[in-house]
Amino acid sequence: MFIEPHRYAPGKGWIEVVCGSMFSGKTEELIRRLKRAQIAHQKVEIFKPAIDTRYDESDIVSHDASRIRSTPVQNSHNILLLTADVDVVGIDEAQFFDEGLAEVAEQLAAKGMRVIVAGLDMDFTGKPFGPIPALLAKAEYITKLHAICMQCGDIANFSYRHTKVDDQILLGEKDVYEPRCRKCFHK
Repeated sequence: MFIEPHRYAPGKGWIEVVCGSMFSGKTEELIRRLKRAQIAHQKVEIFKPAIDTRYDESDIVSHDASRIRSTPVQNSHNILLLTADVDVVGIDEAQFFDEGLAEVAEQLAAKGMRVIVAGLDMDFTGKPFGPIPALLAKAEYITKLHAICMQCGDIANFSYRHTKVDDQILLGEKDVYEPRCRKCFHK
């Protein structure tokens, strides 16, 4: 169970990473943490990659239809330009950002901000995905979420792709991906 860090204190920032496979609840958990910060009257700014328009052009939307307002950005450095006087920064679908995202998160945390990042830790081949490994190395708090394997019902850690498309980035939902455990993923 994740225990949230102490309330934001000026000058003391940190990085939290919420990672896991497709359908593990990463975005749902990100939204939950951000809404709690808003309830506590903290100034929150939320970002997602402009490429991700699956559910909405600008809002972050979880598979269970929870949503929160966000700003789509083309690259990680745009986040630095949009976070003046902010307490909490939320970033969804971090795997789709450029490799500079870890350094951006580090700079925000150094300015005293709480940075919450959610994303897939592995791609459809089971390899580390985008800037997530670097973010995991820099994070003070890491939450790894799991889905349920659609083949056998065990804990799922992998995102299996049904299509034969080899591109690392392929936006899709249950029509393209399903969560699988290690055994069923490697079958």
